[in-house]
Amino acid sequence: MRAFSKILLVSLFVAYLSNKWTAPTFDAESLRGARVLVTGASTGIGEQMAYHYARFGAQIVITARREKVLQQVAEKCLSFGAQKALYISADMANESDPDKVVDFALEKFGGLDYLVLNHIGPTPYSMWEGDVEHTRWLMKVNFFSYVQMAWRALNALEQSKGSLVVVSSLLGKISTPFAAPYTSTKFALNGFFGTLQHELSMKKSNVSISICTLGLIDTDSAMEKVRGIIDAPAYPATEAALNIISTGATRQPELFYPWFTYIVNLIKDWFPSITNYVIQNSFKYIP
Repeated sequence: MRAFSKILLVSLFVAYLSNKWTAPTFDAESLRGARVLVTGASTGIGEQMAYHYARFGAQIVITARREKVLQQVAEKCLSFGAQKALYISADMANESDPDKVVDFALEKFGGLDYLVLNHIGPTPYSMWEGDVEHTRWLMKVNFFSYVQMAWRALNALEQSKGSLVVVSSLLGKISTPFAAPYTSTKFALNGFFGTLQHELSMKKSNVSISICTLGLIDTDSAMEKVRGIIDAPAYPATEAALNIISTGATRQPELFYPWFTYIVNLIKDWFPSITNYVIQNSFKYIP
């Protein structure tokens, strides 16, 4: 059994590497002058994506809730080489704000090449105790606003042969404890945009969709949530951000970062009992 498991893991790793090696090469120069809208860009992965796009010479609109922080990020983007760096504060739980942000970017740039949907709402990392209202609110922020912004920008992306980049999570592929509302929003994202990928392809659309599945990333908010609950390696936000950007720029349908999230996603269906055992015993919990 051990020999079989080793062979299986090695085979999966080789398949993953083969897929990576055959993917198109990322050309950073292709992003010079590109018109980019990044959500959730005041901190964490979104902030790092804004800085990378800036270094590549893109035109950027960033959005999040905190206007003063956005202003600081925009100023850094200009210092890093962005051709333009604009910002607009927005609350994605507000039904009109998602449209407002897309309209702002279209007005300022006259079009859009990349829509990068990355924002998430705050949520407790704990056992679910029946807070239906919070779950409904989080679905609004983490899912419905993504759908709304994608639809608002779709015609502009069609005209520019642009890309829609959706930042998701391994928790949108695998259920784990302490994250029921968050996990439900990520499963919804994967389902909706996975379907939209098929439909756009069938329509021969010019728009590509990249769904990015991320493991644990070392953002301040993520590390604060998991501290003392689970011991797992966290990977750098700046590297995750660069992988997301290159995936969108090369019009790849999906990204798994770090690499082993691809393996985990495969074996969960092959060995469900083992997967569930490992997951449940990875958390520090005393009833």
